[in-house]
Amino acid sequence: MDPFIIIDKYYQNLPVARKILINHSSAVAEKAVMIAKMLKLEDRKVQFIYEAAMLHDIGIFLTDASDIGCYGQHPYICHGYLGHDLLLKEGYPDHAKVCERHTGAGISKEEIVSGNLPIPNRSMLPKTLAEEIITYADKFFSKDPNSQKNERSVKKIRENLSKHGPDKVDKFNEWHQSFKVS
Repeated sequence: MDPFIIIDKYYQNLPVARKILINHSSAVAEKAVMIAKMLKLEDRKVQFIYEAAMLHDIGIFLTDASDIGCYGQHPYICHGYLGHDLLLKEGYPDHAKVCERHTGAGISKEEIVSGNLPIPNRSMLPKTLAEEIITYADKFFSKDPNSQKNERSVKKIRENLSKHGPDKVDKFNEWHQSFKVS
């Protein structure tokens, strides 16, 4: 599968969002593929990780995030499940799961309920190694057009995740021990 065919299908009239999505996703994909190769995963798994990393944020155009060229109706936190639904329709259920499960360090059903979040009431925690690798790699890169090329420090990632609870930092630290590449 060619992720650019799907990106172009939904972003053809959104040049700013398309550029931001591709820049961000390319950085995430590069880091995720590097991790997959370091872990000596099979070529087909590395290819899946590349594709899924390129598409993990496909749903952003459906959100209200004008600072990144997206003029949809939904809150930004919805981009994961919206991307999931989109990729399911496209016939890519495994890629879809990555979309839904990559936000933050994942979102539990309990967090959705207790936070009254505007997303479906189901677990959105990464479950597979590929989902974990992409979620981890995603934390290093912003969609902010002014800082997209700069990789975030581990310290900054931990600070950002700590706003969502110590368990998020613990999960990131666990991934960092397993996935950090020099």
